[in-house]
Amino acid sequence: MLRLLALSCIILALARPQRHTDEQMRKGEGIDIVLAIDVSGSMLSQDFQPNRLEVAKEVAEEFIRDRPIDRIGLVIFSGESYTLCPITTDKNTLIQEVNGLRSGMLQDGTLIGEGLATAVDRLSKSNAKSKVVILLTDGKEEAPETRLIDPLTALEITKTQGVKVYTIGMSAQNNMTVQENIKGKKQSATNDFLDEQLLRRIASETGGEYFRARDKLSLQSIYQQIDKMEKSKIEVQSLRHYQEEFIPLLLIALGLLFAELVLRFTLLRKFP
Repeated sequence: MLRLLALSCIILALARPQRHTDEQMRKGEGIDIVLAIDVSGSMLSQDFQPNRLEVAKEVAEEFIRDRPIDRIGLVIFSGESYTLCPITTDKNTLIQEVNGLRSGMLQDGTLIGEGLATAVDRLSKSNAKSKVVILLTDGKEEAPETRLIDPLTALEITKTQGVKVYTIGMSAQNNMTVQENIKGKKQSATNDFLDEQLLRRIASETGGEYFRARDKLSLQSIYQQIDKMEKSKIEVQSLRHYQEEFIPLLLIALGLLFAELVLRFTLLRKFP
C-alpha cells in the first residue's frame, strides 16, 4: 500500500502541477486636471436635491474614481479662491477633501476669474502634455474691491499656459425678468443667475466646451462627456506568475518509500 501511494505521488509529480496568479499592471500617459468648484452660499440652493453643492461633490467623486491614471487637484472659490488639494495621484486623499467641501469655507461671493487663475497656477509647473481645468459655478462674476484678477485677465493667463477649460453652469433655474420700482416707476430687469456668455467665452477660447447642468443626471452626463473627450493613454500589461507544486509530492513519495523500507525490515519482516 505504501509503495502504491508513493507511486501515485510520483505520477502526480511528473504531471508537474502548478499554481498561477494573475496580475495586471497599468501604466500610461495621464492628464493633469484641476477641479475648480464654486462653494458660495448659492450652492446650497435646493433646485438640486439635497442641494447643488452636495450633488456637485457626489458627481465629482465619481469622476475622480473613474480616472486612475491622471493626477487631479482641487481648487475652491467664492469671494476668494484657495487650493484645497494640489494635483496628486492619491485619489483617497482627494476624495476626502471633496467630501469635506461645504459652503462658508471662504468669504462669500463669486470670483470666477480668481478661481480660474488659481486652478491654472496649480498646472503651471506641470509637464503633462494635456492640462485641463473643469470649472463649475452657479453664479456670475461679482467684482468687490478686493478682487485681484478679473475673468478676462485670468482667461489670457490660461491661454498663455496652454490649459483647456471646460466650464459648467449649474442651475435648474432660468434667467428671470423681474419688476423693479425705481422712483415710483416700474421697470423690467433681468435677474441673471449665470453669466453663460463669460463661461462660453472661457471654454471656447481655451479649446474646451461649456455645459449647462439642470439636474443631477445632466451633471453626470457632462462629466461623462468630458471623461470621453479627455482620455488618457493607458496600457494594461497582464502578468501571470507560476509556482511549482510538484516538490511536496516528491517529498511525500520519498517519505512513503522510506516508511515501506523501515516496516519491511522491522515489524513486517518475514522470519524463516
